[in-house]
Amino acid sequence: MSGKDRIEIFPSWMAQTVMKACLKGAQTGHNLLKKKSDALTLQFRQILKKIIDTKMLMGEVTREAAFSLAEAKFTEGDFSTTVIQDVNKAQVKIGAKKDNVAGVNLSVFEHYQERGDSYELTGLARCGEQLAKLKRNYAKAVELLVELASLQTSFVTLDEAIKITNRHVNAIEHMIIPRIQCTPSRIITDLDE
Repeated sequence: MSGKDRIEIFPSWMAQTVMKACLKGAQTGHNLLKKKSDALTLQFRQILKKIIDTKMLMGEVTREAAFSLAEAKFTEGDFSTTVIQDVNKAQVKIGAKKDNVAGVNLSVFEHYQERGDSYELTGLARCGEQLAKLKRNYAKAVELLVELASLQTSFVTLDEAIKITNRHVNAIEHMIIPRIQCTPSRIITDLDE
């Protein structure tokens, strides 16, 4: 047995007791990290499913929003210049909060409207229904974009956390526990001599 296969420690009965306690601690840590890895992987798969569903829905909502824009332009004409002139500051804002999954902080984005709709009187003369539909469709598209950004940020964060946790699990399983297991037998051999 080479010196790298065991921990260098002075052979004594107390050292043997300490190594047994270290082995128990390492096995407990390995089990806890394995459970953490499983929990993170479960959450990772749930987020992946939500991302796929949200992307599919995003395609439908974007298509519907583009069609409603075409309808409104056909009915009203080009109204982009009046809208651009009236824009002073953003109506929809994004807020962030933290969500904790097995000790990993995930960013969750939420959208909110700071003030009322400044374009609620737009289209009173004509095409009011098309403009209202246009606003609803684009509001839904923005809501889905914020949700998708939140999910993808969580996805990337969880991916990194899973990689790190799995590295720790493998290091304990393949490096630390075997070294600790070899040490008590070596201590007993040295004490017998």
